[in-house]
Formats: sequence, structure tokens, C-alpha cells
Amino acid sequence: MNILDTIVASKKQEVAGRKLETPVAELERSPFFGRQVYSLKQSILNPTRTGIIAEFKRRSPSKGVINDRSAVLDVTKGYADGGASGLSVLTDTDFFGGATADLHAARVNEIPVLRKDFIIDAYQIVEARAMGADVILLIASCLSRAEVKQLAAFAKSLELEVLLELHEEEELEHVNEHTELVGVNNRNLKTFSVDMEKSIRMAEQIGNSRIRIAESGIGSVEDILKFRQYGFDGFLIGEHFMKQEDPVGSFRDFTTKLRSAYAG
Repeated sequence: MNILDTIVASKKQEVAGRKLETPVAELERSPFFGRQVYSLKQSILNPTRTGIIAEFKRRSPSKGVINDRSAVLDVTKGYADGGASGLSVLTDTDFFGGATADLHAARVNEIPVLRKDFIIDAYQIVEARAMGADVILLIASCLSRAEVKQLAAFAKSLELEVLLELHEEEELEHVNEHTELVGVNNRNLKTFSVDMEKSIRMAEQIGNSRIRIAESGIGSVEDILKFRQYGFDGFLIGEHFMKQEDPVGSFRDFTTKLRSAYAG
């Protein structure tokens, strides 16, 4: 099996166990479940923000440990204060070192929070609402077209936005009326190799009716300016900041240069 297949197989077992441990009725009693959510779509289009979805990420299967020093609250607050349009928080434990507690900690910030995980079951969407997430990630490579539509519609019924992540052109058929945010991941989840041109090749096919988000491998202001030329509004960045000694300082320097470039 490739890396993605291994993760999905493990996730199925994990979700089955979580269902037994915490029933849906208990999740619905969470204090976060009925809160007013923030819109990532609106935040990305807000000219006072940067368009960046800044990620808190401890490790990955391809890179190993990225940052095991920084506290999630400190980092996400720094990102939010520095102009991030949204926060992405990994909640997968086995492969990325994340946790539900990380999203809980990030929830104090008054900007949209994306639950980044391998969502394969409606139960995980109820979990996301209970955690305090505003947005969920659906990965087309993990799901059929019908599954994406079903899960996205369910998320919308809970007032959550959906970021649909694509990797290949054939996955464009997964886009539907419930997926207003469409990301193109430059990283191949089966091999973890990065192709920065992938987002650009697919941008026109996604069209202007969706908020287009470039994901993975972004490491410079020039990358963002290039993607913006091809119609991308949002930019999910994780490792570039997290691998620095001071992620918040790195983010602040990056956004200062980006705002200057936008103004110019």
C-alpha cells in the first residue's frame, strides 16, 4: 500500500473506535457545537487579511518531526494577529502528531479554523463541529464523487464550510454545489513529491465560481504572487513557517513582505 492507503485504512479503524467511545449525542452537547461559525470564504476575500491559511503542524510521514517545540496557542495566536485569513490545525495523531486538544486551543482565535484530517465518515464532521472547527477538509483522493457530495452536504447542514482538496485533473468531477472552496495540493499524497505547477495547470478548469486555494510547497512571496496571477485567492502554508526556529516571527516577516508586494 502507498502512504495514503495506509493512512485511510488506519483512519477507518480509528473512527470505528471513536464512535464507540463518544456517541454523537455526547458530541452534540459540546459547548462549541452551537457556536456561530466564522466563514473562511469571507475571510480569504477580506482585503485586510493576507489570504494565507497558516497551519500548525508538528510532523508528517514524509518529513518526520517538523516542530515539536512550539505551543499551539502561541503559534496560532501569532498567525491570527499577523493577518492570517484562517488557521489549519492537524487533528490526526498517528501520522501527523495532532490532537483534538490542538484545535480546542486554537479556537480562542477569532478567525476561521480548518480541521485538517482524513475525513471518511459523517461522524468526523460532527466531531469537527464539537471541536469548534469552522471548516472541514475533504480529500478527493480518499473519497468517491458521491461520498464527497454526501459529506459536503452534511457539513453544510451543520453550518460548516468545506475545503475540497484535489490532486489530479480527473478529480475535478468531485466539485459540487456544496464545495465553494477548492484547493489544489501541489504534493502528491501517494508519493509526497511536490509539483508546484499542478495548481496552475488546474486553476482555469476550476473556474471563477469557486474560491481557489493553492496548497503545499509554498515558501516565498513570489510563489503567492505567481498563484494570484492564475486566479488563486487563498494559500495554505504549513511547513515553511513551522520548520523555522520562530514560526510566528517567520510568519510576521513573510506577511510584511507580502503586504508590501500587494501594495506595490
